[in-house]
Amino acid sequence: MKLNRREFIKKSTLSAAGIGMFSILPSSVWGAKVPPSDRIHVALIGCRNHGFLILRRHLDQNDAVCTALCDVDENILNDRANDVKESYGQEPRLYTDFRRMLEQDDIDAVIIGTPDHWHCLNFVYALQAEKDIFVEKPLANTIGECKIMLDAANRYNQVVQVGQQQRSNLAFMETVELVKTGAIGNLRKVNIWANFNYGIGAAPADDSPVPEGVDYDMWLGPAPERPFNRARFHGSWRHFWDYGSGLFSDWGVHLLDMALWPEDLLDGPKTVLTYAGDTSGRKGMRETFDTMNVVYPKDNYVINYDMTAGVQEGPWDKPYGIAFVGDDGTIVVNRNGYDLYPEYDHSMGRHRAESRTLSGLSDAHEPHVRNFLDCIKTRETPVCTPEMGYAAAVHAHIPNIAGRVGVNHLEWDDENLRFTNSDAANELITPEYRAPWRLPEI
Repeated sequence: MKLNRREFIKKSTLSAAGIGMFSILPSSVWGAKVPPSDRIHVALIGCRNHGFLILRRHLDQNDAVCTALCDVDENILNDRANDVKESYGQEPRLYTDFRRMLEQDDIDAVIIGTPDHWHCLNFVYALQAEKDIFVEKPLANTIGECKIMLDAANRYNQVVQVGQQQRSNLAFMETVELVKTGAIGNLRKVNIWANFNYGIGAAPADDSPVPEGVDYDMWLGPAPERPFNRARFHGSWRHFWDYGSGLFSDWGVHLLDMALWPEDLLDGPKTVLTYAGDTSGRKGMRETFDTMNVVYPKDNYVINYDMTAGVQEGPWDKPYGIAFVGDDGTIVVNRNGYDLYPEYDHSMGRHRAESRTLSGLSDAHEPHVRNFLDCIKTRETPVCTPEMGYAAAVHAHIPNIAGRVGVNHLEWDDENLRFTNSDAANELITPEYRAPWRLPEI
């Protein structure tokens, strides 16, 4: 029987999780020198922060080489070029317009590390240029753009890895495997929390002249024209709807992705119940919310998401995490590890499950990047597909839309890409691009 891409992904995720638990290859496998002909030439769009971290993870692998850098801020661009030369002895070509960069013939793969409102254009143009892609999360800044990117990935058939690196984190891989194999009995709910100070936004600032060396019109791109303000620029853009979706989206796609994994759910949620508000009393520079509680009823379990910006404490003494609650036990997990807390059955005089602990883990970016590079060579499907990125992003965007239009209950028709009970919410599905930029048509 021939499987389509979506069916293949659903059927392969369980076996992939099992492989991840028991077949992690030692770093020495990749330690040998790689012939120049076998090296993968990567380029980066968006060099300031996380994009450059991902580039470093690529260049730390012996079979990747940086051949181009692109950024609208020439100060950042030149600094990062010096960093690449000093750390890796490589001299990439430099660009301020990603379209010119994509004309460079020797680029195999593109890392997209731009603000969220640029992802869709970066992504589609790179696919049309026949480049493989590592795209940061969330997949895009709106649901409509996410769907365009998903359609483009399926049409152009390049290798695409979404930067939801918890798909490569051993703690989450083992946790999901334990849930799928019944280690905590029937899964009843998934409780998520994410509490971070930065969600309040930057300190208020006045509009000001554009800094020298910054192409601000290019930075805005398809977003509406707006005066320059440093509190809406480097490091703070995600707190404004035109460019990002706040703390809920930033962490939400990571954590919601894990909550969807036990049943390999790849669609948007049918029903979402949302409280979204500003209750901190702190005057950070932001449009996004500082306090949110969201409920996603699923067919077999429920997902609860609790977000509080401006604080750093949370349940189980963790600022963020997930509790998978089953009849026989609860697994509490974050990127550092997990603990399985078994239920005690008084009638049986024993625990229903076996205690388990995994600790001491950290960043999973390296294995996530390694998986991407391997898939470029084999043309196999990476561990975090556009379908997974789409599902996580839609789950994050819908509560933000609910808060923006003042509706606590939204019903979503994923097949037809519309809300069935709110015309106002439907207005926020797809953005209107500022000329001369046009929303891609696939």
